[in-house]
Amino acid sequence: MFSDADGSSQIILSEPTGSTAEVLLFGGQVTSWKNARREELLYMSSKSVRKPPKGIRGGIPMCFPQIGNLGLLEQHGFARNRLWSVDKDPSPLPPATNQSTVDLISKSTEEDLKTWPHRFELRLRISVSAGKLTLVPRVRNVDSKAFSFMFALRNYFSVSDISEVRVEGLETLDYLDNLQQGDRYTEQADAITFDGEIDRVYLSTPTKIAIIDHEKKRTIVLRKEGMVDAVVWNPWDKKAKALPDLGDDDYKTMLCVDSAAIETQIVLKPFEEWKGRQELSTVSSSYCSGQLDPRRVLHGLT
Repeated sequence: MFSDADGSSQIILSEPTGSTAEVLLFGGQVTSWKNARREELLYMSSKSVRKPPKGIRGGIPMCFPQIGNLGLLEQHGFARNRLWSVDKDPSPLPPATNQSTVDLISKSTEEDLKTWPHRFELRLRISVSAGKLTLVPRVRNVDSKAFSFMFALRNYFSVSDISEVRVEGLETLDYLDNLQQGDRYTEQADAITFDGEIDRVYLSTPTKIAIIDHEKKRTIVLRKEGMVDAVVWNPWDKKAKALPDLGDDDYKTMLCVDSAAIETQIVLKPFEEWKGRQELSTVSSSYCSGQLDPRRVLHGLT
């Protein structure tokens, strides 16, 4: 189902229990994911600009073929600034058989080749099911020479109060701290909590990470394959005020926890394809009253 939002083609996905997702063809970007109770699970900035050449602040933008300024291209690469198309032939994935899945495609343009001289096809399958949002990104090398790239799905989660949120699953891991020139440290805390700006790349992370929102009594579980790193980002007050497409106080109700491949770039030989997978799901939790231990969620015991 298509509609227009700020002049951009938009796809609405829905499933029988009431979960929905909204996808823009600009950037191939999920801009909304609501559960059966119509609660919004993703953060979108009210100051986002939804037209080229700016990327959209919020939802789930795709970063390709570079992350941040770790390269010669524009911030986070160009995939999030391109107009994608609906993919009529998502081979070798099985064809989508219901209305809650859409396949998108973006191919290298002559303009891309001037700044990144590699021919590629970028595909994304987005599926909504009861309580779940699944993204399957794929990159195919259609060039005659190998290339390498970084990749990330930047998940902007909507949270009640950043000071009340915990992230579990990254304890004891090494991380690169982008606030300290990318220096390497080891996480000492038993969970990540927030009282100031954070911008870290956690390395060799597990396939499952839990984002626990005490106030909303909700845990978002992020499962990922093919993306071994995880980025945790919140700009806090000073940087939020400096970002033109972010509200001054928006940092209080958002948190980015990304599936990523950054430290070790993905290498594709001619005509090879890489495939990743990310599944987001929610678990109702009353962690404060001890009814659900997030560690049980993290280790698959619920």
